[in-house]
Amino acid sequence: MFVDSHCHLDRIDLAPFDGKLENVIRAAQAAQVKHMLCVGVTLDAFPAMRELVAEFPEVSMSCGMHPLYVAKNPYDPQQLKAMAAAPEVVAIGETGLDYYYDPESHPVQQESFAYHIQLANELDKPLIIHTRDARDDTLAMLREGRAERCGGVLHCFTETYEMAKQAIDDLDFYISISGIVSFRNATELREVVRKLPLEKLLIETDSPWLAPVPHRGKENQPAFVADVARCVAEVKGISVEEVAAVTTENFYQLFQRAAITI
Repeated sequence: MFVDSHCHLDRIDLAPFDGKLENVIRAAQAAQVKHMLCVGVTLDAFPAMRELVAEFPEVSMSCGMHPLYVAKNPYDPQQLKAMAAAPEVVAIGETGLDYYYDPESHPVQQESFAYHIQLANELDKPLIIHTRDARDDTLAMLREGRAERCGGVLHCFTETYEMAKQAIDDLDFYISISGIVSFRNATELREVVRKLPLEKLLIETDSPWLAPVPHRGKENQPAFVADVARCVAEVKGISVEEVAAVTTENFYQLFQRAAITI
């Protein structure tokens, strides 16, 4: 059985599923995906996301502000705290730093990221981190904020082995692997996955984006996390059953509140 540790069910086009999220969930279950974590990216969208997934015990949710939305969508930290404190919220994020776009937004991103780390420690809920072209600052802010106390994951990881190793060694963080690992030009990422301990890995789709091989060109969905697992297994020279078992155990070790919802 697999867990999709990071997806955006509220952003999937439901038209091919007869307009019903239930059919997305059923397709995932048919692919042996037992649990999904639906990740929030804005406070404005959170109430609708919560309502959408509320009837599905196999779906957990997080609450946070994605770094690329922060500059254009200022938010009230107290509103974030109130939403994130809800018992059905199992994690804080998606948060982090993305320096690939809009250099002017970096200070605002950093301010928001620092608050998410503080809040995660206050609520004792793990962090879901988005990081792009911001390796040093991401690690420095996590260390400064004592993020090892709440724990977390660097999701959809595409950075270096050295960054992953520091996140694991210094912060006891997990590293989540998406369908990018199966892309033809992802040779360096596959080498990172080969070196990292399975005991610190999660798997994800980040759906509706980044569909893995053999689904390139299609909209992604949680069912496809099984293909991510197969690629990880091939890269590491182990069975897909081992990848499934260990990454599922890792998921519940990190997101301990998620086990309560199933």
